[in-house]
Amino acid sequence: MPKKIPAYGAPAAKALLVPMTIERRDPGSRDVEIQILYCGICHSDVHKVDNDWGGTHFPVVPGHEIVGRVVGRGANVSKFHEGDLVGVGCLVDSCRECPECRAGHEMFCDRDATWSFDSLERDGKSWTWGGYSSRMVVDESFVLRMPKDLDPARAAPLLCAGITTYSPLRQFGCTRGSQVGVVGLGGLGHMAVKIAAAMGAEVTVLSSSGGKEKDALRLGAKHFLCTKDPGALDASQGKFDLLIDTVSAPHDMDALSALLRSFGTLVLVGLPPAPTPVNVTGLVHGNKRVAGSNIGGIAETQEMLDYCGQHGIVADIELIRADQINEAYRRMGSGDVRYRFVIDTSTFGT
Repeated sequence: MPKKIPAYGAPAAKALLVPMTIERRDPGSRDVEIQILYCGICHSDVHKVDNDWGGTHFPVVPGHEIVGRVVGRGANVSKFHEGDLVGVGCLVDSCRECPECRAGHEMFCDRDATWSFDSLERDGKSWTWGGYSSRMVVDESFVLRMPKDLDPARAAPLLCAGITTYSPLRQFGCTRGSQVGVVGLGGLGHMAVKIAAAMGAEVTVLSSSGGKEKDALRLGAKHFLCTKDPGALDASQGKFDLLIDTVSAPHDMDALSALLRSFGTLVLVGLPPAPTPVNVTGLVHGNKRVAGSNIGGIAETQEMLDYCGQHGIVADIELIRADQINEAYRRMGSGDVRYRFVIDTSTFGT
């Protein structure tokens, strides 16, 4: 029989999150039942609750940066055992048969990926509930093994912020000695700094917040540029091999592309609300590239977790109780978080 468990969710668009009771299925033959310990709060959670992208199915229980312990498993589960520390990110299923899935790009599944929350299950009838809850049931193929030596609360944001920044750094050739700029120092940006620095890059943070310079250097950056200062970017024209742009607000792409070396790449991982014009002439002169990057597939996400485990990389977090979620959402709206809120799900009750 389905299990009723405590959760926090939004009953309608832009509503406050409130305690809810949801149902989780019993584990099937290849399912893993997870007691959730921690769940990070991502800006996309807020967008979904506010229905900023349209199509949110209410009520919605957000959360896709999930760390927990295995407490049950189906008869045919081979990868995990009870007591294992595991993670669940943005994906909980896909068709597994299309070219994208076979290539390890489950997020681009030709038959639509099943996301951790607010997504139709493969049966086309029920909707997924996310990690703002005490338990979940996930097919073992979409469960990730967490490194044992990392603080599980601080590791939770790796399941989204970590893979969102690791993937483009790997894709676009971040290596020892690369000149890498990170645009924006928030939940994504601070992970990009840590990972790029671990890869041996010389990292520069470009931020509109001058007060973040000390943090940038502490996180592993060698240089800091406050983009609001007049002429701050002048000396960096043609400097960077790679720019990781995490900013979701409207901003000047041409000013950033001018900072690239020939054959350099500006990678967009933020989602500005409107189309942004780009001066093509500036790209053609120098064979510069503007690219986008999503999350990563399951194999790449596990690779990222293993890499972070080897290098001791975790997020800077503020651990909160369930009754602080709405305050966390409010503070995120004003940029008042350094650098990720993580929910202690034991405060949801039983």
